[in-house]
Amino acid sequence: MRNGGEAREVDADGHGELRQETGQSADPAPPTLLGRLKKHRLLASAVTLALVATGVTVPLALAGQDEGPPCQEIPATTRALAENPAAATRALDPGDDLNRLDAVRRLLAHEHPCSDGGQALGAVVDAATRATGPDTPHTLAQARAAFGVVAALNDVELPDGMAPGVARMLAQYVVDQHRYLGSDDEAVLPAVPAESTRPNEKGWTTYGRFLAPGEAHADFEHTRPYTRDKADPRDLIAELAKDPQAFAILYAAERAWFAYYLERLDGQGTDPAYQPKPTKYYPSPRTTWIHYDLEHMADRIGVLMGYRSLYARNGTIPDVTAFDAAVRRHTPGVYLADERQLTGRPPMASIAARKPSGRADENLMDARHELDTVLDAWAAARRIPEARAASLRQIIDNRYVWVLQTTR
Repeated sequence: MRNGGEAREVDADGHGELRQETGQSADPAPPTLLGRLKKHRLLASAVTLALVATGVTVPLALAGQDEGPPCQEIPATTRALAENPAAATRALDPGDDLNRLDAVRRLLAHEHPCSDGGQALGAVVDAATRATGPDTPHTLAQARAAFGVVAALNDVELPDGMAPGVARMLAQYVVDQHRYLGSDDEAVLPAVPAESTRPNEKGWTTYGRFLAPGEAHADFEHTRPYTRDKADPRDLIAELAKDPQAFAILYAAERAWFAYYLERLDGQGTDPAYQPKPTKYYPSPRTTWIHYDLEHMADRIGVLMGYRSLYARNGTIPDVTAFDAAVRRHTPGVYLADERQLTGRPPMASIAARKPSGRADENLMDARHELDTVLDAWAAARRIPEARAASLRQIIDNRYVWVLQTTR
């Protein structure tokens, strides 16, 4: 209530209007002006609907509204891709030469989509890159699309609702994420066919251990020569870690991959397929690549937890207790390694879809505890030599703590 008996009412559009207590407007707009405003709104709505129907992205803003940037309506043709995975894959496939990468960026990179536009874009990403089933290997086009998504979203602030769909995409390529080490002259394509990832005569491949036969792999080490185009999953994780559901998806995939990996090691905690041939200058022990892989797993989980701590300190996560509770609600559970040594090589989609061994407890957000618990249970069940189990635990612990402290 104002002095002099005036009050301000707010209409359905959020506009305030000063009125006297008698109910009359203190400064009514002329009827002709009100009529013109209504006509303009109707015309704007009609134009917007016509443009959306043609697949054009339209910034929407009503006259007189200046609260933030105008939103962008996601075209119906883009939304429809979520229901047509094959078409979505074609739309997000940047090509071997990455000549379509700019088109992928235009389709995905929207600063302020209207309504559920961010969620719709995340659904398109998931549809384009997901295997057709948990027991089906990724195709070469799907793997290229995964590369294209990561490259297109590098240094992009994701709109609300998009992060979970993008996280599901990364979870589907959890093994390929671990290969990322930096620039590699051998990474000449954004994705490679299954035959390029087969182990050599020593039982070793640069694309990782225990790979499914017949599966194409995204190569996130690839960069387009003479450009800044790259696809670094770690940069994208920095953005995804702000969203509790996306955080839960990535954290679950990494823990599932950890359990999958342990249950395929032999009784000495080494890769049974690797047959090293030491040379005078390089001993090439059976443990070398196992250690690297476990470091990378600890690295990915440490990065997630490092960003959680950083965002809690700088206010990006305003309430870390509420954030942790939301992560727990979206978490399937814990993942323990099988008590037997397994020899199967299911595709990455199977790892992402792995059923949990039990419900998550209050220690879920203590990732160091989670990793040690799984490792200790595996070592005890498989009767891994104590010294070997202690060595693996130390390797994981050292890397996890270092990454947690250095994440910026």
